[in-house]
Amino acid sequence: MSRFSRLEIDARLIKHLQAEEIERPTEIQERLIPAILRGKDVIGQSQTGTGKTLAFALPILSAIHPDDQCVQAVVTAPTRELAEQLYRVFNKCKKDSGMEEIRIRRVIGGTDKERNIAGLQQPPHVVIATPGRLHDLVIKENALDVHQVRTLVVDEADQMLEMGFLEALDQVAARMPEALQMLVFSASIPQRLQPFLKKYMNQPRHVHVKPEQPSPKNLTHYLIPLRSRGRQQLAVEMAALLRPYLCLIFVNTKQEAEEVTDLFIAHGLQTECMHGDLSPRARKRSMRNIERAAVPYVICTDIAARGMDIKGVSHIINLQLPQDLQYYLHRAGRTARAGASGEVFTIVSKEDYPALHQLQKQSFIFRYLDIKKGEWLEIDQLGSGYAPGRQRFNPRKKQKNPSHKPKNGKPGYKKRRKRK
Repeated sequence: MSRFSRLEIDARLIKHLQAEEIERPTEIQERLIPAILRGKDVIGQSQTGTGKTLAFALPILSAIHPDDQCVQAVVTAPTRELAEQLYRVFNKCKKDSGMEEIRIRRVIGGTDKERNIAGLQQPPHVVIATPGRLHDLVIKENALDVHQVRTLVVDEADQMLEMGFLEALDQVAARMPEALQMLVFSASIPQRLQPFLKKYMNQPRHVHVKPEQPSPKNLTHYLIPLRSRGRQQLAVEMAALLRPYLCLIFVNTKQEAEEVTDLFIAHGLQTECMHGDLSPRARKRSMRNIERAAVPYVICTDIAARGMDIKGVSHIINLQLPQDLQYYLHRAGRTARAGASGEVFTIVSKEDYPALHQLQKQSFIFRYLDIKKGEWLEIDQLGSGYAPGRQRFNPRKKQKNPSHKPKNGKPGYKKRRKRK
């Protein structure tokens, strides 16, 4: 814990870290927190699960002056679910640390705007927001004064760009002080993002944390050949065989998410659906059921692949590879978190072979499975035209586990059972 003390964060926040059993800072926290506390602009570039949220939450809370009755920090996120998650992290830090004098408010799309405005009558010190609702309250309603904001956080900046939120953010940032500190966090920094960064950032400290391996050692990647089968029906068969604690099934379109959800339910599988066109009430209900582990299957688009920390995900099924291959890593990152184990199953056809080779160049290691007569069967290759090279199974070499038995239950359950 002394390593966090050396970062010069408020000593009260150590209580929160102790409650969460966080003993040492991650690389991105260690490299960025001192710069943030000194008022520097920063760009934190790293994959999911590297501790980015605490990298800005801890210094922001440390720098708040409760006696100043104004908004001092604004934290933005591209989706309601991620904004809600950030709000919970900030609130838990505050409560565990006894910082009750700090006021934190969330203003999120899909909630009652009038209630948002009423909650801003006494200016909060920290605002957690989605860009659309923030723009409404600052620009259209003039209900949120940001003229004295010291720090603006743009979380998942590349997704902000993809979803078209930068223009709304630009208009809000333009009303903030010229000496604004901007903190940008993202898995990637696309070229199209550069004009926005140059407009508001002054010689930012750019820290890029590259993982030694693209995925944890306790995460196993499997490829399942489509052959002549229906992709959706094959996914149902796979899901039923896995018997997961919580399985996320990724699809590429909102329409397909609805279709696959209906198909899973028709086969008697308890399933929730997550995509951007759901009503606010439906999204809240889905997230509530997911967080309570009330359903074992969730059909989702890539809205769930970025930033969100969904607890207890034991399995991932990709109905197809994502259109943007970067999202393969983001999808896989939903499982095998915090030392737990996990498995990723991807249905592939011959058209996917070039993309698979690209993933192999990034050091992803795949194993190959198929389903025969209702059981998993380990195979040595996917089919003609695919040459996995050194990763190919040797059919002459006796395998220790000739038939694959997918892990069953919550990640880490075997260790807990052994300890009991």
